[in-house]
Amino acid sequence: MAKRKNQKGTPGFDFHSIKTVEDAFKKCGQNIQKLEDLTMIPEKYRHSIWSAFLLMVVFDAINDGWEPDFSNHNEARYFPWPWVLSSGFGFSDSRYTYASATAYVGSRLCTNSAEKTKYVLVQFEDLWKSWLLGMNCEIKFE
Repeated sequence: MAKRKNQKGTPGFDFHSIKTVEDAFKKCGQNIQKLEDLTMIPEKYRHSIWSAFLLMVVFDAINDGWEPDFSNHNEARYFPWPWVLSSGFGFSDSRYTYASATAYVGSRLCTNSAEKTKYVLVQFEDLWKSWLLGMNCEIKFE
């Protein structure tokens, strides 16, 4: 069986400190400048796939070592549930489940609290728009 990551996280870590994609990369010890070239992905999918990857890094940073254990049916996991409205993009709620066969937005994109889930959806709204709606939002890197 694979060894589980630290479920307790870094002492004193505040997930609100992850305000940008750069913050997430730093927290995860990754260098965004060293990523592979994405030109092998068809152009019409490239931006959406890139955004999904960035969201995975953001969730890793926000979760601070916590990883969902899908073999544990007693563990609560919170999944974002964005709502696309005619007036724009909004936050509906945070879904939480002990066990479910439904796949809302992907198993990698979950947290262990509703507060964290809502924060990621609101703070990184452009990434969600880019991934879910295929919108070419400007994603800036310092």
